[in-house]
Amino acid sequence: MIVAALGGIGLTVVVTAVLVLAWGSEALLPGISFGLLATVIQVVSAALVGPVAKYGDFKLLIRRWAIGMGLRVAGVAAFGVAVWVRRDLFPPLPTAFGYLGVVVPLLFMETRFLK
Repeated sequence: MIVAALGGIGLTVVVTAVLVLAWGSEALLPGISFGLLATVIQVVSAALVGPVAKYGDFKLLIRRWAIGMGLRVAGVAAFGVAVWVRRDLFPPLPTAFGYLGVVVPLLFMETRFLK
């Protein structure tokens, strides 16, 4: 869990820096906010799945995995709502890259640590 949190914060900094270089200062808020949202979602998902990944029963594992996937889909829905409600603060591409640029690498990192 700590690895996911630190990795997410590091990825948020890197992704936000790239976004600001590409889109300017308007990409700062979407990069930080959706990078941190992705980090929180990933930490919660890893905390749910981690304890039962090796020793829990399969039904409980699948249930917790599904909750984690649901949280990730909720992050995508939050992206849509943010862009729809405040497009001036959350332009579509920087916001999408802020979320996906953090959640996807963390998802791959999670599968690596759960082996």
